[in-house]
Amino acid sequence: MRIALWLIGLFAIAVAGALLAGSNVGTVTVFWPPYRVDLSLNLVLLVLVLVLVVTHFAQRALSAMVALPQQAKRWRLLQKERAAYGALLDASANFMAGRFLRARKAAELVIEREQALALTGGALAHAPSLKALAHVMVAESAHALQDKATRQAHLQSALQEADGGSTTVRQTLKEGALLRAARWSLDDRDAQASLQWLDQLPQGVSRRTVAMRLRLKASRLAALPAQALDTALLLAKHRAFSPAAADSIVRGLVLDLLAHTHETDQLLRVWQSLGSAQRLTPELAVQAAQRWLALKGEASLARSWLLPIWDRFLKSPTSLSSTQKMQLVRVLDQSLGQAEAPGEREWLARIESAQLAQPQDAALLYLAGMTCMKRQLWGKAQALLSQAAKLLDDVGLRRQAWTALAQLAEQRDDAGAAAAAWKRAATA
Repeated sequence: MRIALWLIGLFAIAVAGALLAGSNVGTVTVFWPPYRVDLSLNLVLLVLVLVLVVTHFAQRALSAMVALPQQAKRWRLLQKERAAYGALLDASANFMAGRFLRARKAAELVIEREQALALTGGALAHAPSLKALAHVMVAESAHALQDKATRQAHLQSALQEADGGSTTVRQTLKEGALLRAARWSLDDRDAQASLQWLDQLPQGVSRRTVAMRLRLKASRLAALPAQALDTALLLAKHRAFSPAAADSIVRGLVLDLLAHTHETDQLLRVWQSLGSAQRLTPELAVQAAQRWLALKGEASLARSWLLPIWDRFLKSPTSLSSTQKMQLVRVLDQSLGQAEAPGEREWLARIESAQLAQPQDAALLYLAGMTCMKRQLWGKAQALLSQAAKLLDDVGLRRQAWTALAQLAEQRDDAGAAAAAWKRAATA
């Protein structure tokens, strides 16, 4: 369509010119004493147009000739700039291919070429960004080659270049360099250094998934279970892990944190910081109650933590594995004392009801027998513990059952039965 319009316009101009020139009879007279020259007006107009066109093209040719040195300089700078970018691409390709020495040399070549450009007056507007990326690439390659001195030197150079970059890119480059430094420290098994690099990140960046993953690894490596747990909970909230993986990681961290807790107030804060799902996990509840009792905490509070697990076990005996059930029984046995203690009568009733509902359960027989022994019901305790000692598969509980039977035999002055029970306990 555009070409057709141009053709129509050209034809219109040609027709108008032909009509004007064909009917134009004017002349132009030039007096140059003693001469007189008569020229056709059409010829004069044609000559004027030709003079203007020739003048225009002559001026452009002169301008192009004068600008040749400047264009040659720009071309040389452009070639050097392209060479710098090409070297950066080579460095990235070699690094991905595992050719770390070649990658480092190519990245160092980028820095050298940019410096040469700056010396010749052709400094790039984005030179700080280019040099920062090149320094990071050199540091990455040096890290892969176990050259820590070179890595640290170029890391500092990258941070300095990032500070000199444009406002839109400066923060991004600095954040990237800090994240890489944290990862390198983790690879060196230096958790404290990794945490220090991560602490330099702005608060918004530190809550990104990649930063929190690094903090989780560094916290676990530095044996900081509380910090690692907080980070893992945030990652689970942001769905950085699958539900199964998140539960496994959080459960392991909580168990580790409970094992490193040495005060009841600290343990109580840890328990309150857990979500409802974690509190209903048998391993965590049993471990927390066991640690609480070891720290001389109130037994009633430990039993309150175990109550949801106990109710679930009564509703569905298969909801707990054999190991979990034995751990629950062991902790409950530790928490129960005299029947006159607050809240213990309710637990004694729960245990008796559970044992009557499942009369062949060895763990419940043992727990009921130990409960009766603490209530000084010697005959019933002996009967229940005798059955439990024969049925228990857990070595620890079986030994404790025989020990309790030996103590009961000594109370009734039955030396033979006591000696036999002690022998069974020793060889359990």
